[in-house]
Amino acid sequence: MEQEVQLAKQGDREAFIRLMRQMEQGLYNTARAMVKKDEDIADALQETILKAYKSLDTLREPSFFKTWVFRILINECSSILKKRSRSVTMEALPETQDTSDNMASVELRMAVDKLEDQQRIVVVLYYFQDMPLKQVADTLQISESAVKTRLYRARKTLMEEIQPAEEGKMNHESI
Repeated sequence: MEQEVQLAKQGDREAFIRLMRQMEQGLYNTARAMVKKDEDIADALQETILKAYKSLDTLREPSFFKTWVFRILINECSSILKKRSRSVTMEALPETQDTSDNMASVELRMAVDKLEDQQRIVVVLYYFQDMPLKQVADTLQISESAVKTRLYRARKTLMEEIQPAEEGKMNHESI
């Protein structure tokens, strides 16, 4: 990835496009977790890519490219959220590319979507984007201990959200 970043910094548009394609699904999932509405997701992604391309020369360390782009995306999503009202409606989840019919995965995703913003973004970056704790902390510009605290609270909330549903299933199936 670092070689592609160097090429992109030197003006190779194709290298930049390849980098964005590698991160496309992760960026989409992160934007979806934050802003939820399709048009807002599209706006956030478009602005992120444009800003990343225009300011690529300001990236000092190519190894931090992914963190840098996700930081831009998070800032864009936060800006969109500030512009619109704080009322959030639960919309139907768009289909994911893996088209898995695994009900537990759908329930988990719905539970994650219900988390408060700070917890949700940490969960998305850590679990769904497979970022290490340090990279999540760098991306969100918070300490690693803050990331750990948010993950702990999110896991606790998710367990409370998911377990009653599972118990309900067990009771339903045993009838």
